[in-house]
Amino acid sequence: MRNMVMGCAVVAMVALSGRSEARPPLHKIIAAQRPELFKSQLGLASWYGKECAGNYTSSGQRFNMNALTCAHPTLPMGTKVCITNLQNSRSVVLTVNDRGPGIPNRIVDVSRLAAKRLGFLAAGRTRVRLQVVGWPIHSAQAANVAPLAAARQERF
Repeated sequence: MRNMVMGCAVVAMVALSGRSEARPPLHKIIAAQRPELFKSQLGLASWYGKECAGNYTSSGQRFNMNALTCAHPTLPMGTKVCITNLQNSRSVVLTVNDRGPGIPNRIVDVSRLAAKRLGFLAAGRTRVRLQVVGWPIHSAQAANVAPLAAARQERF
């Protein structure tokens, strides 16, 4: 009898408890990945090359000075950014794979190839505009978005 009362109490508590979700709502995940929410940055860019070639970047990849990559202090690894040289209007899309720059008043370090395409290889630095054009989809987020989207569609 005592076990039956305890069992009923547990069932009642579970039935009356609120629904919980360990994951954040779908709209917040999507909203956090919208490029419009990241305003463009204006500032100085510099480049790095031979002195870092072969070293590991913050993303765990080896640095390749002939790849279209860059270092940014806060953007997530894998973010695609469009860098525009304000001196000559040349643009290039790069992938963030490192942290930096380590020099104050600079917003981004680009690879040697990117500096060449942007036209400031000889100068060493230039004024640029940085705009996010693509956010990375991490495996944990990708795994969470699909079940959440399906669950939300079932409710409506």
